[in-house]
Amino acid sequence: MFENTFKGDRYIWLIVVVLSLFSVLAIYTSTGTLAYKYQQGNTEYYLIKHFTILLLGLALMYATYRIRYTFFSKISGIALIVVVPLLLYTLVSGTRLNEASRWLTLPLVNLSFQTSDLAKLALILFVARTLSIKQDVIKDFRKAFLPLMIPVCLVCLLILPADFSTAALLFTTCLFLMFIGRVSTKHISLLVGGGLVLLLLFAFLARQTGFANRFGTVEKRIEMFMTDDEEGNYQARQAKIAVATGGFAGKGPGHSTQRNFLPHPYSDFIYAIIVEEYGMLGGTVIVLLYLVLFYRALVIVKRTPFAFATFLAVGCSFSLVFQALINMAVAVNLLPVTGQPLPMLSMGGTSLWFTSIAIGIILSVSRDLEKERRVVRYVPA
Repeated sequence: MFENTFKGDRYIWLIVVVLSLFSVLAIYTSTGTLAYKYQQGNTEYYLIKHFTILLLGLALMYATYRIRYTFFSKISGIALIVVVPLLLYTLVSGTRLNEASRWLTLPLVNLSFQTSDLAKLALILFVARTLSIKQDVIKDFRKAFLPLMIPVCLVCLLILPADFSTAALLFTTCLFLMFIGRVSTKHISLLVGGGLVLLLLFAFLARQTGFANRFGTVEKRIEMFMTDDEEGNYQARQAKIAVATGGFAGKGPGHSTQRNFLPHPYSDFIYAIIVEEYGMLGGTVIVLLYLVLFYRALVIVKRTPFAFATFLAVGCSFSLVFQALINMAVAVNLLPVTGQPLPMLSMGGTSLWFTSIAIGIILSVSRDLEKERRVVRYVPA
């Protein structure tokens, strides 16, 4: 029954189950202060809310897994056309929070979502498709590089004013895909140089426009990290206390102290809470789960003969694992604060759903590969 319902890579399915269990436990223990502040001490409120969102995410993952991965090649162009005006609208008229306009609030249901989450997935689909169909001319600047460079720069520039870390993560993912897609290193270097120039231009324009406050936040975070300004960087200091007091085995589930002091312990700094409660042992398990996820995606890539499947699986897995590593590096003070959630673990709405869809795409590729191998295996000689 299980094998017929959940085909594809079994290890990825197992990783999803373990991360989901960790997520439920960590969210329940880290939202206590939030519950007393906004829900009159009803600690089950956020647990039930997150559990419902998680179940919907898993349903989306399963629905995506049931779709043949070639479908995403067909809709990649349409998806990119849709996200560009959405990003523009979000930038101009989106819901503002923390001096950044990242969200759109859907009417009637009053549900907010970050358009950058949709944009990440859409751009990865587009780059994967373009790389797969341009392999014969992949070294050509006009025929291959320009059709890749223009959408990548456009989408990242539209995300950049409100969310520098997401734009940087997406830009790096696209560069990685281009590299394994055999795009000329000279052209990739040109794109990197152009990206740096555009970033400097944005920094200059930000000081002259209404985005100066947001860019100032990015500057301040980097400066505090470089100078180790613990008085100014309250978040990093509280996260380090959580990690340091966790020890090897941790304080035990529900026994976190820093959840009462650490800002956003249920999202941006959930890894610090996990280390505090489950210790270095639990933190290491989480890191290994993400690394195994990427390894299993590479195993899928090695076995598939199709270019689009290769770029699709690598793009989705690299984006998720890279984001996870960034989040965990911030929690242990290896990187400045970014605001990136931990995929499949942090409390969230649409971000968790888009993560689930990305994993569903990887599972779809592995399911199709398994089906083809089974057909080959049973074809009579």
